[in-house]
Amino acid sequence: MPYSLNDPVHVFVLDCTQVPHVHDAAVEQEVLRDCAQVHLVHISQDNEFRPYCADASALIVWHHVELTANIIRCLTKTRIIVRNGVGFENIDVSAAAARGIAVSNVPDYGTEEVADHAITLSLALNRQLRLLIEDVRAGNWHWETAWRCRRVRGQIFGVVGCGRIGTATALRAKALGYAVRFYDPLLPCGYEKAIGVVRDESLEGLLRAADVVSLHVPLNEQTRHLIGRCELRTMKREAYLINTARGAVVSYEALAEALAEGWIAGAGLDVLEHEPQGLDLVARFPSCILTPHSAFYSQESILEMRRSSADLVRRAILHGALRNVVNGVQHLGESPLPISNGTIS
Repeated sequence: MPYSLNDPVHVFVLDCTQVPHVHDAAVEQEVLRDCAQVHLVHISQDNEFRPYCADASALIVWHHVELTANIIRCLTKTRIIVRNGVGFENIDVSAAAARGIAVSNVPDYGTEEVADHAITLSLALNRQLRLLIEDVRAGNWHWETAWRCRRVRGQIFGVVGCGRIGTATALRAKALGYAVRFYDPLLPCGYEKAIGVVRDESLEGLLRAADVVSLHVPLNEQTRHLIGRCELRTMKREAYLINTARGAVVSYEALAEALAEGWIAGAGLDVLEHEPQGLDLVARFPSCILTPHSAFYSQESILEMRRSSADLVRRAILHGALRNVVNGVQHLGESPLPISNGTIS
């Protein structure tokens, strides 16, 4: 059921004050210019959005904005919330479903970028790029600094979670000569044959075998601290951990302990459990490479994501159509506005 177009349709783009992603809503305005008024609001906590709740027909939400049940209950006109990205753990999807508000995400943007980033971190660790670059920057020119470098071909590259990004990463690793294995209990039997890699039936089995462990799972109750002390102790001492998924999939304390005591050889991280806290890992451990939650980013991917999010809202406004729904809502909730058959002026 499409929105009424007799009354103004207000779409709010919610971004974080402390960690802003955008400074204007030009992309969203371009996509929605003939069917909605678009407003960009930077907030530090969701209660700051309360004055706008009564007007919001739809929301587009960036990563660092948290939408709790308390604020969702104030959304009297909202019928769709789009998470501007893949993960949606920052939105209380159950509270939205209880109000008939569909929550959608953009699962297909940035697949190439995140997969490329995971492979980049893996190669950087194996080739000791951080130590080599820092040594040259210090004025040295010693090839012996590379003494920990290892040959990639023949190493076992383990993928935890073989969805879109995990699969893209697995195929890239395979092309580089890694022997690729994955663990994903949610995929049907035979998927390993489709992409030509080995499947592990347990996480423990994968962790014991892999020289590189790359994480590609969403953050939820089952995956929070999926990698903790026990799992890190299970990994090989010469293995590297790569996380381009969500920070809380890995226990920060357990990882710091593992690096300090040499349970693993190092880590390549694009995310942290309490980001941006945790930057001390880089200062404390030369075997740690850290990037600022930027794996998703390229000039192309950010435009693709923003346009895709705005297009999801556009489809809902004009046609009542839903895509990529993550909270089980199949149809737009009943609108408090009368539905019009008129055309857009």
